[in-house]
Amino acid sequence: MTSDLGTGIAGVLVGGIFNGSFVAPIKLLKRWSWETSWLVYTVSGLLLIPWIFAFVTIPRLGELYSSASPSTLLTVLGYGFGWGIGSVLFGIGVNRMGLAVGYGIILGLLAPIGTFYPLIMLHPERLWTTQGKALIAGTAIVLGGIVLLARAGILRERAAGVPQAGAAGGSSFATALVICVLAGIFSPMLNFTFVFGEPLQAQAIRFGASTAMASNAIWPLALTAGTLANAGYCIFLLNRNRTWGEFRGAAPGHWFYGSLMGALCFASFLIYGLGATALGSLGGIVGWPLFMSMSLITSNLLGAFSGEWKGAPKAAWRYSMAGIAVLIVAITVIARGGQS
Repeated sequence: MTSDLGTGIAGVLVGGIFNGSFVAPIKLLKRWSWETSWLVYTVSGLLLIPWIFAFVTIPRLGELYSSASPSTLLTVLGYGFGWGIGSVLFGIGVNRMGLAVGYGIILGLLAPIGTFYPLIMLHPERLWTTQGKALIAGTAIVLGGIVLLARAGILRERAAGVPQAGAAGGSSFATALVICVLAGIFSPMLNFTFVFGEPLQAQAIRFGASTAMASNAIWPLALTAGTLANAGYCIFLLNRNRTWGEFRGAAPGHWFYGSLMGALCFASFLIYGLGATALGSLGGIVGWPLFMSMSLITSNLLGAFSGEWKGAPKAAWRYSMAGIAVLIVAITVIARGGQS
């Protein structure tokens, strides 16, 4: 394994750890509703922090954007907005379908679409190489891990007495299913901003940015576009639920933990970008299933450590541990294929 490959895989996996843990601080925001917490996360992590990092790490940022191809800018903005829609649908779908089933459906689409759409569009000739076959096998194994984790979640929810999806009727289930499918289609678009925004990275390097930091030319545009959907939904809920008053007199700790969510989320994208860049021309393709796998492993382990699985049946634990083990196998298969 070359140093660049090892560095790239490590970066992608560390990014996945941050991504799998960024929602954890929301449990400490007990006096805020979801929309209040999510709006603080959105403004800090998807708007303020990305632009600060971009201005610090990318020389002549304004000139870079003004000289960039309009089609590239529109591509990054469009996919970024699509990811924002997927983020909103993710929350709605999981709420309607149930955490385990909704998460399983969404990630079951998110992982392969985020991997194979850019591969087929940009490098179809690589699909049946040794590396491509390893990527196909590894992604299939990822889906197996997702199924096992979803099964574990279903058993846990049943034991806790959580109402099952579709209990209100077939129409309700059909609506929830459509929302989850759409979330799975839109959510991988964040990876598309990185893959198809490569000309912005190249331009940033020509303007004097380091190779490691060049992806910071992409994230502010993509995440700002995603902010529109996330913040818009939060504002809708704040108005509907009349929860604007929660901002007044909020404890400093609430602002800190809400902003920490944003910092952790952006750190996950930043580190993922560093790792995927080090992986070479297929970095955003090979790195995506690794990123998703480590995110899933982290979120499940944090859930176990925080007591979410307390009282869960032994079968749920077995499925969960098996799912994590399968994801580790997937990481190994994809990483070994990356050496080709």
